[in-house]
Amino acid sequence: MKNKKVLISGASIAGPTLGFWLAKYGFDVTIVERSKYLRLGGQNLDIRGAGRAITRLMCIESQILAANTGEIGLQFVNKDNQVEAAFPRDGANGFTSEAEILRGDLVNILYNTTKDKVKYIFGKHITAVDQDNDRVITTFNDGETSVFDLLIAADGVRSSTRQLLFGDEPEIKFLGLYNAWYTIPKNETDTKWARWYTAPGSRVMVIRPDNHGTVRASFSFLSDNLSYQKLSNSEQKKILKEKLSGAGWEENRLMKEIEKNDDVYFDGISQVHAPRWFNGRTGMIGDAAYCPTPLTGMGTTLAITGAYILAGELSRHEKHEDAFTAYEERMRPFVKDIQKLPPGVPWLAHPKSKFGVKMVNTAAGILASGPVKKISKLFAGKETDPTKDKIDLPDFNSQ
Repeated sequence: MKNKKVLISGASIAGPTLGFWLAKYGFDVTIVERSKYLRLGGQNLDIRGAGRAITRLMCIESQILAANTGEIGLQFVNKDNQVEAAFPRDGANGFTSEAEILRGDLVNILYNTTKDKVKYIFGKHITAVDQDNDRVITTFNDGETSVFDLLIAADGVRSSTRQLLFGDEPEIKFLGLYNAWYTIPKNETDTKWARWYTAPGSRVMVIRPDNHGTVRASFSFLSDNLSYQKLSNSEQKKILKEKLSGAGWEENRLMKEIEKNDDVYFDGISQVHAPRWFNGRTGMIGDAAYCPTPLTGMGTTLAITGAYILAGELSRHEKHEDAFTAYEERMRPFVKDIQKLPPGVPWLAHPKSKFGVKMVNTAAGILASGPVKKISKLFAGKETDPTKDKIDLPDFNSQ
């Protein structure tokens, strides 16, 4: 491209990764972030396949592995905290991967890697976009306007920039599942294992260790009530406590921490399906464009992979339209494959009855048994290379 001034909305994972590669290819990159500071909260992420390979190319893989949460695997427990099944960390494709990292730690690594080559603006967001054949004019919440050659939204599943660019065209597909995430103090029951507890009433609690002296808790439940997403923070906390009531296990602990915690993130689990990812000189990547949901375990990998490929296509095409087309041709099949959820997800993991809970724990115990593991390895063949995936990663530097 001859025009190389790019604005990226969102300083989480997709945005800084895109900024890294664009800056490497000689683009003038600005990242605008709504938050006044770098948002370092959040839960566990894992980086798999193509995403892992790209972090190696960025020379940050070693930093990611060094920031590992310390989680050694997943245990399914009953209401008495007795272990029903255990899945130790094993290779790159289990529940716990060796590249398991807290969202905030990954964001911090990406920021420190890019801050000297990319301009960051915090505490601002885009309120209006106007474009023609030659430029994109953006208006910010403080009234300032700026001109760029391209604008890319990378600001998450609830992207306000996406709304400005595409309106209601993308489908936000709610899966009938709500999840709350928050950080809580560590106590004597916590170990280096992640613990999964299934409660009657279609409820699941998960408590996972971190490397900051605390633990990360999540609580999910099935519901078709769309209104929960629009409630105030205090109203959402009330709903969470109502849903937690009678669940057993660490119910009282999680209930108490909901009331005390100022950083409870509560949202409906949704996928983003967009018929197009680009509009003129503007576009979107990551969760803003194709959120697969945390249920896939591939959201971070999609964000990193999409950023790498978009930057590479922009670097090798004279016209942005051609770069956008090439990007979609590479990414669409990959996104479509990842967004396919297994039959029964998320309902099978959230049974209504006590019998259903027993079946979940029994099934987990069978899958975790030694004989089943040995048989599955026979069919799996050689251990999967954690840097490979169902997408070819071009070497844009050689083109």
